[in-house]
Amino acid sequence: MKIALVHDYLTQKGGAERVFELLCKHFPNADIFTSLYDPDRTIELGDRLVKTTVLQGIPGATKYFRLMAPFYYPAFRALDLQDYDLIISSSTSFAKAVRKRADATHVCFCHNVTRFLWDTQTYLREYSDFQNFYPFIEKIFQAMRKVDLKYAQEPDLYIANSTTVARRIREIYGKQAIVINYPIDVNRFTFSAQKEEYYLASARMISYKRLDVIVEAFNWLGWQLYVMGDGPERERLEAQALGNVKFLGHVSDRDRTDFMANAKSVVVAALEDYGLVPVEANASGTPVISYGAGGVLDTQIPGETGVFFKRQTPESLQSALLEATQINWDYQRIRDHAVNQFSEAAFFGKVDRVLAQFGQAA
Repeated sequence: MKIALVHDYLTQKGGAERVFELLCKHFPNADIFTSLYDPDRTIELGDRLVKTTVLQGIPGATKYFRLMAPFYYPAFRALDLQDYDLIISSSTSFAKAVRKRADATHVCFCHNVTRFLWDTQTYLREYSDFQNFYPFIEKIFQAMRKVDLKYAQEPDLYIANSTTVARRIREIYGKQAIVINYPIDVNRFTFSAQKEEYYLASARMISYKRLDVIVEAFNWLGWQLYVMGDGPERERLEAQALGNVKFLGHVSDRDRTDFMANAKSVVVAALEDYGLVPVEANASGTPVISYGAGGVLDTQIPGETGVFFKRQTPESLQSALLEATQINWDYQRIRDHAVNQFSEAAFFGKVDRVLAQFGQAA
């Protein structure tokens, strides 16, 4: 069986790209397609040939890839995938639009519906430069929503990373999705049952991550908080924080692993579609204090692997933090939960069973 793997663009290294990297490893003989490819800024694909679209030839396209938005759909439609029996797309937006042979199968690993089209205001908050052009952009987006909805009907099967994303696929695209929670490399994270007297937050410093809520809660409690990551909100957050909050910026993978393993808890205040950080914390044997909505509802067990807070406010987070101090955490059980449910082996075991049931065993 001839397999094609297709991703929106390989110009950065985020959660969606890490999942695509795992797909490439799991299907070593598959051909790889994407719209734009910058090997210096994205996942490691070794000597695998990556086939791109006509957009690759536009000067500066890989750097300013977001400006290419109106052109991705025709670029993906122009790809010739007629020789492939199974097409696996990895998409938050455009790759789902590829054409297939009539008797071929297209499975889409959908990380989200096209967010900038269907949740425009939230998306633009993260990119303030675009906010000034909203009236003009919205006219383009209105037309693109119709195209997105049309091409969302192309995949034969959707696999969503969480029940939250599956619901969006159903409500916006009118398609059903199977939920398979995405994995982490559990071997990258070290286990420790000896927790130190600090809490940890790890996130890009952008508004929807709600690090302001975390900082304010710890300002009031006076407990030690380390914040890993960087972004446009950093200066404002540092001005808000008191002396018990320390900003670490970008840290090495090794240091990040150590901080994750030794923290009393990892704190997450964002509403995430899925969210890998809580799973990574659990793989380290560390409980998670998280806003109880979105992807964490799939990955966390209240009282066993973490504690939820109900509102994105410092007061609600404080209550959850105090509740967590009264729990006798079984750190090994937390680690086992992550290994059993979110390892690569567990993930691809589910994927292979779904493909076999769908008549496309690889």
